[in-house]
Amino acid sequence: FHPMTGSAATADAPAPTCLPTCDTGPMSIDPTAEDVRKYIDEDDGEPVIMLNLLAFDGEAGRQKYNEYAMATVPHMARVKAELIYFGDTSTALVPDDGHEWDAVILVKYPNRNAFLEMVMDPEYQKISKLRTAALKDAVLQPTSLWTGT
Repeated sequence: FHPMTGSAATADAPAPTCLPTCDTGPMSIDPTAEDVRKYIDEDDGEPVIMLNLLAFDGEAGRQKYNEYAMATVPHMARVKAELIYFGDTSTALVPDDGHEWDAVILVKYPNRNAFLEMVMDPEYQKISKLRTAALKDAVLQPTSLWTGT
């Protein structure tokens, strides 16, 4: 699936220059075109759980993110995504220097295309600016069921 055209991705298809919501500044909050290309290339058709680590831009950022989160509910429902967990963090037991996360979210999507379908929807893109404005740092990590191999 090519997120810019909606057509099937191929090895010869050029990567989009950027998702409509992507941040190309020094600290990326949103995926780059290369991030999306890798995400597509790793698609096995299985469910994907997106790990979100969030650092809010102050209390105003937390409030903006809450507004964004509430506005995403119908978009998640449309692609059959399931919120598994949304919670505040506390003191990290094994901290990564320079990263202090405020919240963690786990969202299960039926497959990688469902996530792309959601974020490429023009109605979703109208609200995605709230997410970008709310965060000073973020990790958006796709995960899959560990098979032990």
